[in-house]
Parts: sequence; C-alpha cells; structure tokens
Amino acid sequence: MSTPPRSRGSRRPWRRASIRRAGVAALALTAALALPGCSILSPVPSIELVKASASMATVAIGQGPVHASQTVFHGAALPERVCIEYNRALALPEFVPALIAELREHEVQARVFEPGVRPGDEACPAWVHYQGLQQWDKPPLSDQIRPYLAQATLSLHDAGGRLMSASSYRSDDATMSLGKWASTRNKLAPVVRALLTGFEG
Repeated sequence: MSTPPRSRGSRRPWRRASIRRAGVAALALTAALALPGCSILSPVPSIELVKASASMATVAIGQGPVHASQTVFHGAALPERVCIEYNRALALPEFVPALIAELREHEVQARVFEPGVRPGDEACPAWVHYQGLQQWDKPPLSDQIRPYLAQATLSLHDAGGRLMSASSYRSDDATMSLGKWASTRNKLAPVVRALLTGFEG
C-alpha cells in the first residue's frame, strides 16, 4: 500500500516555527549587544594601550639629561689602554661592563684587576679607579623597589700613580628628577668622556 503524499500546507507550521525561533534568537543577540556589560570587542587592547603608555612615560623619564661634574683634567694624552682596579664595595653588577663599553667607544681598551695586582707599566700604562653609591627607590609608574646608581666618581692615573683626570656623576635629590632612572651606562657616558677629553658638555 502506498503512502499518500503530504500536502504543501502540512509543512507551513514547521516553517513558521523555525522563522519564529530565528527571530527570537536575533532579538536576544541584539539585546545582549545593547547591554552595557556585554560586547563582542575584547577590552584587552585598551589595557595593553595603557601599559604601553606607562612604559613609554617611564622610558622618557629615564632618558632625561645626565651630565658630568667636578671634572679635573691635566691635558694628558689619551691612553690607548687602561687597567681598571675592581671595587668590591659597589654592588651594581652592570657598572664595570658599562665602564668598559664606554671606554671602547673612545677606542680605549680596558682590563680589570683585583686591588693590589700590578701587572707592570707596559701592560697598564694608565689606571682607572672608581667609586659609586647605589641607592634604592621606586621608579615612576611602578610599585617595585629597584637599585640605581646615585653617584659615581672616576679617576685616571698614570703608571706612577699621578692623577691625570677625574670626573663625577651625581643624581639630583628630587624624587622625580629626570635622568635618575637612566641606565648605568647612560650615566657613565658623559663622565668617561670628561675623564678622557676634559669636556663635560
């Protein structure tokens, strides 16, 4: 026995029900997007933008003016190589690498020796002695305490111990002073230049 075909009218209630469900879903989505707490856009980019702005502000403060002071220069010829007497009293690990890097910027090679070691005048025609003060504080826009170089003094001596030149760096006393959070190398750059040339500018 064959099954009688369905009439077209029997499909219409099912179609109307499907259309109604689709309409309800569309209205629900529209209402959800209209709510103040719902959005298809992620808030993460805004947060990242705030972080990036804070980071740029910190960098700008850290790149403030840094200069040498209290320079003494006796006009001696620029040495091709120097020896650095290591100072264990200064605990900043980046100080000596920064000092060596700045000396090389002026084409001066450097070697580091423990206090009291004297390899000879030929190996060390000039000596660099240094002193520094490390302090701790919170950088701008940060809640983490970190160390920074507050003061530094470099002196250049010939093989006989006579003073050839000296120069210093000293951070400003103000908490938000520009340059306070500059890198150790940026702070030493003008001091090394003054030590070797006599020019503080």
